[in-house]
Amino acid sequence: MFSPADHPHRRFNPLTGSWVLCSPHRAKRPWLGQVEAAAVADERRPAHDPQCYLCPGNRRATGAQNSDYTGTYVFANDYAAVHGEQPECTAEALAQVAGSGASDELFRIESVRGQCRVLCFTPRHDLTLAELGVDEVCRVVRAWQGVYAELSADPGIEYVQLFENKGAAMGCSNPHPHGQAWALSSIPAEPAAEMAALKAFRRRHGGSGPDACLLCSYARAEEANAAAGEAANRIVLQNASFVVVVPFWAVWPFETMVVARSHATDIGTLDDAQARDLAEVVRELAIRYDNLFQCSFPYSMGLHQSPTAGHPDGACCHLHLHFYPPLLRSATVRKFLVGFEMMAEPQRDLTPEQAAARLRALSPVHYKQARA
Repeated sequence: MFSPADHPHRRFNPLTGSWVLCSPHRAKRPWLGQVEAAAVADERRPAHDPQCYLCPGNRRATGAQNSDYTGTYVFANDYAAVHGEQPECTAEALAQVAGSGASDELFRIESVRGQCRVLCFTPRHDLTLAELGVDEVCRVVRAWQGVYAELSADPGIEYVQLFENKGAAMGCSNPHPHGQAWALSSIPAEPAAEMAALKAFRRRHGGSGPDACLLCSYARAEEANAAAGEAANRIVLQNASFVVVVPFWAVWPFETMVVARSHATDIGTLDDAQARDLAEVVRELAIRYDNLFQCSFPYSMGLHQSPTAGHPDGACCHLHLHFYPPLLRSATVRKFLVGFEMMAEPQRDLTPEQAAARLRALSPVHYKQARA
């Protein structure tokens, strides 16, 4: 008989309309590929680094000086990916890069405006979200809310992307615990694809109410599986406001998604209790990641929600966070998306159910604290 835990199969992602190939038997193959340096698994940093551009009181590369902050700290990115003011792209400018005979059907370009912010989570250079207290992580959530509200109020902004790249393995240019906000005059491709799926699901299911929301329905289905004690249990942890799952369609080995249990369109709609609940699940998930391979677990994390507060398509959006961590077998073995994954479609060896079971079984107490 066919077994999803043993036999190759494809899984559909209803949020993006894409597929992922799952090959669970490949997890047994020997590993002779790249192994990261041991330092990746056991990095030690001082509480304050006088050379760090993000530590309190230090000067940044541009000469601007950080305040002596004691909580979260938000400032305009000195090297922003987009700018608030710039000219429109003209036909002459397009011809410079596409050629004089280029047609709009094959060569398209448009000017993008926006703003970028840096959000320092804590003054401590040596701590991560996993090592902060719930109150401290709650201040991070409040900072996300504040930045989202501020940038959403700009009439030239259509989407606010909040994200964190943790660890050098994810291309983080500074180890100080921080995230970013990029606010753009257009909706980026990934959230745009999700919005299209959410809107289509809503149309098919009556147009309003929790049954018409793809992620409300998905969260309920995952909760029902877990409550019934089924083997198809992909929930890692949950509380009154949020559920953390390894998505049925996950690509990365230990990918997770944090989903609001009730229909929250954006982070700005969360009340005090819900904001604290979000802080609790983000912190505990980060702890379980670190405990998995006894290291400071790298990942890229981002919030997907209504493009801006009050956006005309915002009602169909459902607040959720994606965590994409690259580690595969240990602190020194990474997952790479290459070959078939680049040329055909994403592929994974560990089933989402197996990944969820491993994360669920881990202690919610950080391994460093347990050793102390």
